[in-house]
Amino acid sequence: MAAKDRREELLAAAFRVMVREGVAKATTRAIVNEAKMPLGVFHYCFSSREELLQEVLTRFTGSSVAAARKTFEGDGDLGSRITKSLNAFWEGVERSPGQHQVSYELTHYALRQAGFEDLARRQYQHYLEAHTELLTEAAETADIEWVVAVPVLARYLNAVLEGITLSWLVDRNSEHSREVLRLTAEHLMTLVGEKVVADRVS
Repeated sequence: MAAKDRREELLAAAFRVMVREGVAKATTRAIVNEAKMPLGVFHYCFSSREELLQEVLTRFTGSSVAAARKTFEGDGDLGSRITKSLNAFWEGVERSPGQHQVSYELTHYALRQAGFEDLARRQYQHYLEAHTELLTEAAETADIEWVVAVPVLARYLNAVLEGITLSWLVDRNSEHSREVLRLTAEHLMTLVGEKVVADRVS
């Protein structure tokens, strides 16, 4: 097996262990046992356990952002696109709760490790940049302006999605969670203003 293929197998094995048992129990030995590989292969593919965890978190963040972008690029008016995007996000949460729980665990793990904090910062910066891009694109395609600064609106949206996901992981109340998403979509539409076009001086 090529080194890149072994690396992919180890990443997949690490994710399975973390979903099943948590980040703390995803030791190097547990990961190689899951992948059915000798310990030496791990150190051939990764310089450390932290490097592997960093790659897992980076990939999860990237896939989440890509999924949101794909959904938001569909047809329909602004309100329907926002609703569709939020519903698609939520379907992903309910379909793969273990993955989202691992994401939270990895974030806290990164914040606790000296010299590793930047990984958590980059994770959330990636989320904020994605929300900013989608909100900016939405305004342009719908020919509107947001009445709240886009970076602030992006942080608001990220906070809502993070909070509702963590709450659901605790109590699994899907009905109330979906109602919060509906309210969020309605609130976003109240922050839409008419686009002001400055008069051009000929």
